[in-house]
Amino acid sequence: MKEVTKNSCNLCAPLGAVLAFKGLEGSVSLLHGSQGCATYIRRYMISHFREPLDTASSSFTEETAVFGGGENLKKAIVNVTRQYQPKVIGIASTCLSETIGDDLNMIVREFKKESESYVNHDIPKLVTVSTPSYSGNHADGFYRTVAETVKAFAKDGKKGEHINLFPHMLSPADLRYLKRLMRQMNSDFVLFPDYEKTLDGGVWGEYHPIPEGGTTTEDLSRTGSAGASIEFLSAAHKDQAASSYLDETFSVPSRITPIPIGVELCDRFLDHLSEVTGSPVPTDETEARERLIDAYTDGHKYLFGRKVLLYGEEEMVVSLFSFLHEIGMVPVICATGGDGNAMKSGIASVSKGLDLSEENEPLVIGEVDFEDIYEVAKEKEISFMVGTGKGYKVSQRLNVPLIRLSFPIHDRFGAARIRTVGYEGTLELYDRIVNAVIEERQAANPVGYTYL
Repeated sequence: MKEVTKNSCNLCAPLGAVLAFKGLEGSVSLLHGSQGCATYIRRYMISHFREPLDTASSSFTEETAVFGGGENLKKAIVNVTRQYQPKVIGIASTCLSETIGDDLNMIVREFKKESESYVNHDIPKLVTVSTPSYSGNHADGFYRTVAETVKAFAKDGKKGEHINLFPHMLSPADLRYLKRLMRQMNSDFVLFPDYEKTLDGGVWGEYHPIPEGGTTTEDLSRTGSAGASIEFLSAAHKDQAASSYLDETFSVPSRITPIPIGVELCDRFLDHLSEVTGSPVPTDETEARERLIDAYTDGHKYLFGRKVLLYGEEEMVVSLFSFLHEIGMVPVICATGGDGNAMKSGIASVSKGLDLSEENEPLVIGEVDFEDIYEVAKEKEISFMVGTGKGYKVSQRLNVPLIRLSFPIHDRFGAARIRTVGYEGTLELYDRIVNAVIEERQAANPVGYTYL
């Protein structure tokens, strides 16, 4: 068993929780643990999204680490309520609070009984989620938080025609696309989490303690009476699916589909969407599909056969694997700091119909850090890398191009506006990949060229 992690490929579970809570209107995140956890998460997310982000902390000390942090959490709830007056406080545990055995739900119950002596304001809705990083990464924290928030608000009722859409940890630009698509299909919908504005908003004339935007609590209450749910999942997080909970509890039919990247997976998503809404696929989408296929034809000669190192959290790797095969590239290594077995299962589910020879069958590895990834990749004649910005050092050591996408990207500007999903998002990604290959060839040519 490996005892030391060098340059971790994982991010912490509470970070995923904070991201999900940012997609809920009027909410503030509160981490039950040390101040360092909240500071780390704020810094990480601000570097990616370039937006202000407040995350409160129950501020553990040596004493609370020994005797329990219940009183600290109660005081933190009071302070957050007085300072922000939020509609919801999203409370996520951390490694320390979980290790000493603090029970968030029990502490919250005690707080509600004692609240009159604590605070004069109305108590906001309190949503708790267990997110110790030793039992999952940031994607686990994200999906758990989405599910627990839905559980906290969903109500039964007469089934309507509206659709629940539970996306992945996509960029705000991708969320904008999904909302536009749903409107084009004349569909009433609930999208959660929706941090399109809260993490990629406009310029403020004055500071807002809580940014405008996010899924409303009223909309979340409607998730239990929806006509259907669609959730972007492949294999790794199906046991944490909000759509499965709604299906089991309120009989809301669940459609689970991989993140729609590439023609095949976009087709699959739009087929699901057309079936549950009863609306045809918009003309804009069919035309975008045609442009994408035309681009595949134009750029195929630059990409065919190039061996790729693909890495990141499990769900994104699964969809990118399908897309890269679709454009003629060969993902020879698929790596994650998360659950490798679940990712392998997801890859198998999107590989049906692919002609994977023994030579091109990917090496799927999980629970690894970037040092592990480098040691494997240096023996594989990798010519390209696709993944988060955290893989830069590996690409530098391998001397290969890196296409940055997903979360986090700290060494480039505009991460919140990178589009990946849908035909148009796929086309933007495809252009980036082709141009990276052309740029590499151009830079390596002693003469250079100015015309293709």
